[in-house]
Amino acid sequence: MPTVMPAERVTFPIGGMTCAACQSFLEKTLEEQPGVESATVNLLLNNATVEFHPDATSTAALVEAVNATGYEASLPAADASLFEAQQESDQEAASEYLSLRWKAGLAFAAGAVAMLASMPLMRGSHETADPFLRWQMRVLDPVVEAAVPWLYRIPPQTLSYGLLALTAAVVLLSGRRFYVKAWAALRHRTADMNTLIALGTGSAFAFSAAVTLAPGFFHSRRIAPDVYYEAVIWILAMILTGNALEARAKQRTADALRELVRLQPQTARVEREGVEVEIPIAELRLQDVVVIRPGDRFPADGLVLSGSTSADESMLTGESLPVGKSVRDRVIGGTINQNGAVRYRVTALGRESVLAGIVRLLREAQGTRAPIQNLADRISAVFVPVVVSIALAAAIVWFFAVPENGVARAMAAAVSVLIIACPCAMGLAVPTAIMVATGRAAQSGLLFKGGDALQRLERVDTVVFDKTGTVTEGKPAVTSFAVAPGFDTDEVLRLAASVELASEHPLAAAVVESARAKGLTLSTADAFAATPGKGVEAMVAGRRVSAGNAVFLREGGVEVPAEHHASNLFVAIEGRYAGALTVTDAIKATSKSAVARLLQDGIRVVMLSGDHERTARRVASEAGIPETIAGVLPEGKVEAIRDLQTQGRVVLMAGDGVNDAPALAQADLGAAMASGSDVTVAAADLTLMRNDLRAVPTAIELSRKTMRVIRQNLFWAFVYNVVSIPIAAGALYPWFGILLSPVLASAAMALSSVSVVSNSLRLRAVKLGAR
Repeated sequence: MPTVMPAERVTFPIGGMTCAACQSFLEKTLEEQPGVESATVNLLLNNATVEFHPDATSTAALVEAVNATGYEASLPAADASLFEAQQESDQEAASEYLSLRWKAGLAFAAGAVAMLASMPLMRGSHETADPFLRWQMRVLDPVVEAAVPWLYRIPPQTLSYGLLALTAAVVLLSGRRFYVKAWAALRHRTADMNTLIALGTGSAFAFSAAVTLAPGFFHSRRIAPDVYYEAVIWILAMILTGNALEARAKQRTADALRELVRLQPQTARVEREGVEVEIPIAELRLQDVVVIRPGDRFPADGLVLSGSTSADESMLTGESLPVGKSVRDRVIGGTINQNGAVRYRVTALGRESVLAGIVRLLREAQGTRAPIQNLADRISAVFVPVVVSIALAAAIVWFFAVPENGVARAMAAAVSVLIIACPCAMGLAVPTAIMVATGRAAQSGLLFKGGDALQRLERVDTVVFDKTGTVTEGKPAVTSFAVAPGFDTDEVLRLAASVELASEHPLAAAVVESARAKGLTLSTADAFAATPGKGVEAMVAGRRVSAGNAVFLREGGVEVPAEHHASNLFVAIEGRYAGALTVTDAIKATSKSAVARLLQDGIRVVMLSGDHERTARRVASEAGIPETIAGVLPEGKVEAIRDLQTQGRVVLMAGDGVNDAPALAQADLGAAMASGSDVTVAAADLTLMRNDLRAVPTAIELSRKTMRVIRQNLFWAFVYNVVSIPIAAGALYPWFGILLSPVLASAAMALSSVSVVSNSLRLRAVKLGAR
């Protein structure tokens, strides 16, 4: 059998997209290419992510397929880093915004001139049903005539020719993009927002040009020779302004990404042959020794060799408090060194760094779609043909309903319908909210794998926590210490730690750490002997010291007092009982408040543990967790998750160990601690950048608020079109005598898109975790 090559994934930039219909059309085009498994086009990031089989097609072929449709795609830079790619994307977005602003400004200036020049031509049109034109003739006309009376003495035909030339210039300079894209769409038998704009403004311009060049033809057929030059220019001005405002607002949706990219310093101070030199960040190499002073940013990930300090890691982890750093501690590139000088060795660069990983995850998350986006896509796919049909129907009705001025009324109604119905707002409703929300999440130390995870999280009603390293600190510590009469506390602890220094038992490390924390000097243990499962014994400074459980001491002829039986590590010196230590894996300081928030929100909380029942229940009780499943192996954790799902529960599982990965994959959503194993993080839908369980209720809260904003966006986008299209067609005229002018229609369309983006941007300022 022939070998099937595995699918590859590529992301490449696409320019020229303006609405949801563009996005849907390009996705369909890419999915129709041979060997393509899936394609996702992102309107906000202006790129496409495609999974394809390299034996059937290539990235170059996919790019060419997009270019053939009239959009501008290009191959991704092979040697560009994530940071360079984001910077290039930012520059393109800024360039697009400046271009749109210039074109809109030109159109507005021309529109003002066209409106003034059109005033004499509109004399006698006071009885219009258009409220905008009524106001224009009633209020502006007398003012203009008083200010520039010579304008009213210019022959109407001369004014019409001047307006024809001015409008043609605006169409070519400012509006050319709409007509080029519309023509490309027509060649590929599809339609998008550009089709509506081109049809609306193009038909109005063509009709006006025909009236200007052959007025006799219209007079002979009793058709009013009205021109719509100022409407064409103002429509383009309004739409371009709306596009510019969208571009500006869309730039803000990527603020979190830009801030992350700016974290990487441009230079690093390294030791080379015993001398400190400052080099560009691109020349930094693995194993380089970097020198950091107070206020510097760490240029790369590494391990501290000497010195101590504290680091501000808030931008990466959401942790507001500085994190202490000393020898052998890890530092993260992009974080800020606060108050000490340290030397550290570089352990990760480029794509392998923590910062690059966060940027990559965030870009991927913002490039994916939430399932709710499919609703907008399905509507957009059929939207343009339906709108064109409604516009034609409105034109026909007006043509026959108003014989004396039917052509003008038909023209105005059709253009208004085409312009007001552009599906921009629907295309922006979901991705803008996803981009802002994932960026806001990153600032809080939450990394989502994609928009689908953000949407699914809203429905979570059960949270399952692993015990060790998730609810607890993950390392045993001495929590209490009692000595027998006649013994010194520090001396007993010092001797016990000296013996345990040679032991590999988890409890031993806790005893040694406790002694060192008190500044005690440990001695070398001789004649060390360990009894598995019971304890250890050795000679320390000429004294025999035993440390272990009660059975171990009893076998050595030492009885443990009843009042100390609650402890789990006992010490004897020279055959005399000396004291008892309680060593436990303490719960994290924030676990209890995290559980309380979840329970307050009506979410069921369960703890899974491989420990025996008594230990697990004690930890659960301390953390306030009402349900415990203890003594389970990795397979048992998967089965426990599956049992909850069969009860109809939507389960989020949070863990940090390799043995948690299968359970995370089984859960509806998996949340991994960033300090956990790579396998666990890979299996998770959500990564918690700091070891704080309060991030879980925060993530659920953000998901719910995001989905609320998305539904608001979709509701208003749909309502806008449902209400505005009939008004533009003239539905209010029989009862109120009101028609909507094409100029007002273009303003309404632009405002609808801006309102959707603005609503999404509210998520940037949302307060998370507040009660």
